[in-house]
Amino acid sequence: MKIKQILTILEEMAPLAYAEDFDNVGLLVGNQENEATGVLVCHDALESVIDEAITKNCNLVVCFHPILFSGIKKITGKNYVERSILKAIKNDIAIYAVHTALDNHKNGVNKIFCDALGIKNTKVLVPKSNFIQKLVTYTIPENVEKLRNALFDAGAGKIGNYEDCSFTSQGIGTYMGNENSNPEIGERFEFVEAQEIKIEVTFEKYLQSKILKALFSNHVYEEVAYEIYDLQNSHQNIGLGMMGELEKPMDELEFLAFVKDKMQCGGIRHSALLGKKIQKVAVLGGSGSFAIKNAIQANVDVFLTADLKYHDFYQVENQLVLADIGHFESERYTKNYIVDFLKEKITNFAPDLSQDRIVLSEENTNPVKYL
Repeated sequence: MKIKQILTILEEMAPLAYAEDFDNVGLLVGNQENEATGVLVCHDALESVIDEAITKNCNLVVCFHPILFSGIKKITGKNYVERSILKAIKNDIAIYAVHTALDNHKNGVNKIFCDALGIKNTKVLVPKSNFIQKLVTYTIPENVEKLRNALFDAGAGKIGNYEDCSFTSQGIGTYMGNENSNPEIGERFEFVEAQEIKIEVTFEKYLQSKILKALFSNHVYEEVAYEIYDLQNSHQNIGLGMMGELEKPMDELEFLAFVKDKMQCGGIRHSALLGKKIQKVAVLGGSGSFAIKNAIQANVDVFLTADLKYHDFYQVENQLVLADIGHFESERYTKNYIVDFLKEKITNFAPDLSQDRIVLSEENTNPVKYL
């Protein structure tokens, strides 16, 4: 099995189009054409993790955080990033990062966070915007079913828990072909008025080329009339953070102690307690200060995230409890999820690479220590 086949599975788990524009996800180091000897899944691809991959004969390291966040001009081994890259290249080890591609997925980092705490009835806290487009096209009634089904097969028409969503309406289309035309209905130089069906479907914008290929391949007209619009709608199933409810309300201190135990936190920094029960909870793995206002607007009882600054705690103004549980801790179970996903998919997709070659890293890459 080649590494590129595993990358296809990883992109099914966390589509690269879901990543933030500033992020560096996907294959960062290595040759995807190499045969895979094993996969080591970690949180951060540090030098010690590359050593572990060498020891365990894994030539693909799948990490949550990218080891490369920005461009580098020299690779001399002067810092931890360059040392990891040098060692990976020297030992022909590929490095692949998922980061915000998995952050934004409805079953990704924040769903894992919620599941660890038993939070139910979840939905996205900060839905992704500028991600949905709409296709409008026109065809004859005899072509509608074939064309619409082809668009659905290409990924159009998915809205929340529903698929094959579209809208059709009838009207009159007009055209007249020139000497180079080959009209489906009528003749060259003939003014044609024909019954036509207008088809409207929405889709995630990264699918646009696939949608257009399906449109042109299945449309009966020589020249296909179509329009694509960017929609202002937020995508309710893609975005950062998540919120939901505990099965039973808990006292504030009881809840924070529960979180500390479940997420194995060295400590929790939090705002003033409000003397009320906790039931509605928002979470955002990693740095989440930007979503404090979203949590307040969602009327949650507590917002769990990380990397909060001193003045961030003032923002809540006694409207909720704000808690910093630690960056690594908030994403703790992500690598376990990746391992489980790969094992399940590879069993069906590539039986020549056994499940025991998908390895969970034993290295603790959390740089933060506690007294």
